[in-house]
Amino acid sequence: MSTINIFSIPGSPFLGSVLFAMEECSAPYTFSPWQPQELKKEGHLKLHPFGRMPVVEHNGFTLYETQAILRYITDVFPGESLVPSDVQRRARMNQLIGINDWYLFPKYAAVAVWERLMKPRFTDQLADEAAIQGVMPMGRTCFQEIAKILGGSPYFTGDTFSLADIHLAPRGRNSFASMKI
Repeated sequence: MSTINIFSIPGSPFLGSVLFAMEECSAPYTFSPWQPQELKKEGHLKLHPFGRMPVVEHNGFTLYETQAILRYITDVFPGESLVPSDVQRRARMNQLIGINDWYLFPKYAAVAVWERLMKPRFTDQLADEAAIQGVMPMGRTCFQEIAKILGGSPYFTGDTFSLADIHLAPRGRNSFASMKI
């Protein structure tokens, strides 16, 4: 079985999702960490023209965008599928991944987690509480909707573990910690 090479900055929640999927699928991988100063430079932009992360390379094939990477991993490596076969559960999985990628991460977590957890640690500056308060309504809406979808089920798509669980798991701890409701 061939190895996937993963490029990202350590600690990225998107990297966390990819690593989680790799482990869940028992897929062989290597990790090539990027340093923050490498981002958006020529070498990085050759792999990801939008300057984001992670990026994977597998057998000469380069792929970026976490959703695409997760689906690729589940298609390439054998094992129990992480994509529900039921069309409604699969649609729910895609909906949850979309909630994360369009609302939770960019409109809440990117600001709140940076301000509350990262900024004080890496810059010795205090969090901008006004910035955090500005994104709190979106954070509450996201967490309320995610909780509603989860309901009493053990997993986001019902009784089976899916890419929705993998994609949201790395965001939970830091996002909830930054909320301080």
